[in-house]
Amino acid sequence: MHNNNQKNKLLTTVYLLPTVVILLVFMIIPIIYTFYLSFFDWNLIAPNKNFVGLENYITIFTDAVNRKVLMNTFFYIILLLILNFIVPYFIAIIVQFFIGKMKGPYKVIFFIPSIFSLVVGAMLFSWIMNPVSGPLADVMKMIGLSIPNWTNSGGMAIVIVCLITNWKVFGYNFVLLLTGLGAIPKNLIDAAKIDRIPKWRVIWNIVLPLNKSIALYVLILTIVQGLQYVFTPISVITQGGPYYGSSNILYHTYLNAFVLYKTGNASALAILTFMVFLVLLYIEMRFVEGKSKKYA
Repeated sequence: MHNNNQKNKLLTTVYLLPTVVILLVFMIIPIIYTFYLSFFDWNLIAPNKNFVGLENYITIFTDAVNRKVLMNTFFYIILLLILNFIVPYFIAIIVQFFIGKMKGPYKVIFFIPSIFSLVVGAMLFSWIMNPVSGPLADVMKMIGLSIPNWTNSGGMAIVIVCLITNWKVFGYNFVLLLTGLGAIPKNLIDAAKIDRIPKWRVIWNIVLPLNKSIALYVLILTIVQGLQYVFTPISVITQGGPYYGSSNILYHTYLNAFVLYKTGNASALAILTFMVFLVLLYIEMRFVEGKSKKYA
């Protein structure tokens, strides 16, 4: 029996070893090295690194460009939560409790854009929204209107980038939220109908609290994946312009590291982003996975 236990432990270690090595080489060591670089001023090429302590972290909050990028990131998060969480949640509630039928086609129709590349979506939106020769511009000209040159406006560029991301992410979040709503015990809804409780009260007092775990999961997913997904349309269309007006913290990290060669500043931005994502991961594990285990 003792030999079998030792054999099982050895097999478990052997099976897990490749995963541990991959995590160590491609995640843990790069994170530690990035943290180390965040205390230096280095251009990725010079043989020597100048130790600057916390200067790179202080610069994130004191430099005008970095502050602008942080404000853009906050703006991105607000828009992404509206477009990729609140709107699909609202539509999922309507489909589940007010339409009721044909849920399958709704899932397919909304999910189809999720299978396409974001590069394709960015190019498609860029063509449609072209203020000079795009199809939308031609239609607007027929009624005597015109499309503003949104690439010259940071705020409008952020909105367009978020719409491209919404085109990609909306269907996935919609399916998750609709599935969560469908898992709510039907007997509770039927009991509320028998008691003639208004539908809006049923949704507010029963449906939303019971669906809180999946909603929190989708909310966190929207923030994390949304900020990652906007990198592609920013890179394809705006390159963070005009004057960093459409950049966000992830794109600015890439720009500093591999275009401007400000490795220390880029590393500090990367660590700050990592810490934010780590907090979101903790919240997800604490309130979603923890609650799931509790009821398992």
